[in-house]
Amino acid sequence: MSVDSVLAAPAGLARLTGPLTGPLTPVHAADHTPGWWRSAVIYQVYPRSFRDLNGDGIGDLAGITAELPKLAELDIDAVWLSPFYRSPQRDAGYDVSDYCDVDPLFGTLADFDAMITEATRLGLRMIVDLVPNHCSDQHQAFQAALAAPAGSPARDMFIFRDGRGAFGEEPPNNWQSHFGGSAWTRITEPDGTPGQWYLHLFDTSQPDFNWDNDAVHREFERVLRFWLDRGVSGFRVDVAHALVKAAGLPEWGGRADGASSDGYPGHEAPMFGQPALHDIYRKWRRILAEYGPDRILCAEANVDPLPRLADWVRPDEMHQAFNFPFLHAGLDVGRMRHVINESLTSLDSVGAPSTWVLSNHDVVRHATRFGYDGHAPRDGDGIGPFDPQPNEALGRSRAAAATMFMLGLPGGAYLYQGEELGLPDGIDIPDNQRQDPTFGRTGGQRLGRDGCRVPLPWRSGELHAGFGTGANPWLPQPASFSALARDTQAASPSSHLSLYRRMLALRRELRLGAGSLSWLEDWCTDTCLAYLNGTTLVLMNVGHEPVELPAGTVLLRSSAASAQASEAESEWAELAEDRHRLGSGETVWLEIYLGDTER
Repeated sequence: MSVDSVLAAPAGLARLTGPLTGPLTPVHAADHTPGWWRSAVIYQVYPRSFRDLNGDGIGDLAGITAELPKLAELDIDAVWLSPFYRSPQRDAGYDVSDYCDVDPLFGTLADFDAMITEATRLGLRMIVDLVPNHCSDQHQAFQAALAAPAGSPARDMFIFRDGRGAFGEEPPNNWQSHFGGSAWTRITEPDGTPGQWYLHLFDTSQPDFNWDNDAVHREFERVLRFWLDRGVSGFRVDVAHALVKAAGLPEWGGRADGASSDGYPGHEAPMFGQPALHDIYRKWRRILAEYGPDRILCAEANVDPLPRLADWVRPDEMHQAFNFPFLHAGLDVGRMRHVINESLTSLDSVGAPSTWVLSNHDVVRHATRFGYDGHAPRDGDGIGPFDPQPNEALGRSRAAAATMFMLGLPGGAYLYQGEELGLPDGIDIPDNQRQDPTFGRTGGQRLGRDGCRVPLPWRSGELHAGFGTGANPWLPQPASFSALARDTQAASPSSHLSLYRRMLALRRELRLGAGSLSWLEDWCTDTCLAYLNGTTLVLMNVGHEPVELPAGTVLLRSSAASAQASEAESEWAELAEDRHRLGSGETVWLEIYLGDTER
């Protein structure tokens, strides 16, 4: 049986014959549908931590523009830019006070236009973050709501309610903030009396918009067009599942983030996943289509269970949705296989590609998470100096293996700035320098997300490892960052960065993002996973013992190459021919040959 015939077979057990034999379970066929995003690698830039060109200790748009050529060298397709809008920066820019301007911290609209021009020159697309669930309490619309009476059109832009109790002293319901504490704050009316309460699923400085109001719809349609007119290729939509709330705002005894818990399935959370959301995104998709077929919407939609994700990427809605279950699967091979199967089959049912991600600005970096055995920090909690400490070398090795496994999967992939350097989380951050609102709202019980947001190291031996030449960075860099700086790694063929470059180039050459997936059952065990994508076999070993590599294969790339690479690729290839075993914490890409079958 040829590769093509196996992958054309219906899902179920097939058999691979030739030099490499064994049962296969086909899951996903190769993707021939047009659309650059369907197989794209998209790199997340967190502006305040990327590169500081003006010396104030905070990254800026000019710094991003200056370093875009370095990103282009990674063979990525697009950059996703986290918020850069005007903001009081109570939540690192996710509290927006003006959606159509650049915060002076980061530069000007002219700087933004220059960045788009440079990205276009380099063949990179630019996707920007959009934050439509809430804004800053300094936004002029919210300030107008505070000055207006209850029941006014200005108040109706947000979710204001009278309180419970004899004097309205209790919140309107029991909803909790993602950052800790109540999701409601009571205002003082213009006449000085205690007044209504407003809803904020996040910080008190982030009031939720009322998406039952047509004026809110019109405002965000204006915002979309403003940035599309400036040349962006699309939007990553923050908290895309939360805009519409259930009528009557019913009580909720489950988790604040809407994830399922005992007795409280996530699909019943009244503040998430409401049906009216989908009409909003259908309208947005039509607006993007006016600008051509290559503008996209990506949903940060943390929905549970995973098959519900297909509702967000139907043909007339979003183009992509983040795959949080894959990020949370860790290195549990059983869980990973289940998530991959559910992702591909669910999204295939609506003709959408899956996405894969291991790190972002909201979670502990995977080079740190994977440095633990039997322990993983909770997302949003961070790691402090008094917590159990990770093994950095082990974490970096496992992170390379996990990334290689991910980049072999069909669909799109998201990378978080600095992961190509194998950066760990910042752990030794003094309490008085922590800025995540989670830290303050929980009285320090949860450290928050500052650790994964530490500014990048660019040049070893320079002040602040080359991040900037002036003021101290807004968060302190770990001592290890200088040795991991980009210039040092770029000069070494055995570095983490060099491995990323090779993986990404080979992924494009082999067209793995548009490929297929079948499990190779004989090599799927309690500690190993193996899948076939075209004629590329991806095999990962998370166990403590090495395993034999399949016969009838040629080694293309190993995640352990950073520890073994010679000065020249030809020398590495000669070394690879003698490899017969897959080491602990290693992933390999193997080429299989079946008679005259061509790749």
